[in-house]
Amino acid sequence: MQTHIHQDANQWLIHAPELSVTKEWFEPSYWQTQDKILGQSRGRNVTWFVGEKDSPMVLRHYYRGGLIGKLVTDKYWFEGLEKTRPYREYELLVELEKRQLSACRVVAAQVTKSGLSYRADLLMKMVDGGKDLVALLTSAPMSDELWQEVGKTIALFHKHKVYHADLNAHNILINKDNKAWLIDFDRGEIKVQRGQWCQDNLDRLLRSFNKELNQLPQFYFTDDNWQTLMSAYKAELDA
Repeated sequence: MQTHIHQDANQWLIHAPELSVTKEWFEPSYWQTQDKILGQSRGRNVTWFVGEKDSPMVLRHYYRGGLIGKLVTDKYWFEGLEKTRPYREYELLVELEKRQLSACRVVAAQVTKSGLSYRADLLMKMVDGGKDLVALLTSAPMSDELWQEVGKTIALFHKHKVYHADLNAHNILINKDNKAWLIDFDRGEIKVQRGQWCQDNLDRLLRSFNKELNQLPQFYFTDDNWQTLMSAYKAELDA
C-alpha cells in the first residue's frame, strides 16, 4: 500500500493513491449533508461513524489528554509533517496491515497547520461488528475462548514488536467472528526488540480492567479471566 501526500498551503491529506480524498471527508457536516452519519461514540470526546452502511468508517479527531488537554484541547506543536501524530499513526497502520495483524485499516489522515501548531484527523475502516471489551463485559461474562483470543492477539502484536501506547479495555474489540482487534495506535510504534514495554502494556491493561470493575455497577471481570488471558499470551509467545 503506497502513500500519497497532497499539500494545499498549510494542509496535508495523506491517503492511498487510488483514493480521491478531499478535506471535506474530515468534516462531520459533509457526511451529514449526504445523510451518511451512521452514529457516534461519546467518551471523553466524540468519534463519528460515517460513510456507506456496507463499508462504514470511523472519523477521529486528535485531542490532547492529561492535564495539558484541559488547557489546549486539540493543538500540537508542528515540527514537520513526518513527526505529526496522524502521519506516524497512518504509516504504522499501513505496516500493521502488511503484517496481517488485526488493527484498524487506515483510510486517510489530515494535518492542518496554523502558526506553529497543527490540528489533525484520522479516517479508518470500522471493524465489522466490533464491540469493545467494556461494552461486552458490562452485559455478560466472556467465554474462556474469548479471553484466550485476547491474550493470543496481544502476544502476536508483541511478537512483531508492536508497542501500543494505551492498551486498555476500550481499545480491544471483538468482531462478529469472535476475533480480537486492537484500535487507537496514536503514539504507537514498532520497537527494535521486545522488552519491559511488553509487561508495561499488560500492566496497563490490567489496571484498566480493575478501574472499570471498581467504577461500573456491573462488570464481569475476575482474576481467573486474567489468568486465562495470560496463559494464552504466554503460550503464543512460546509457539
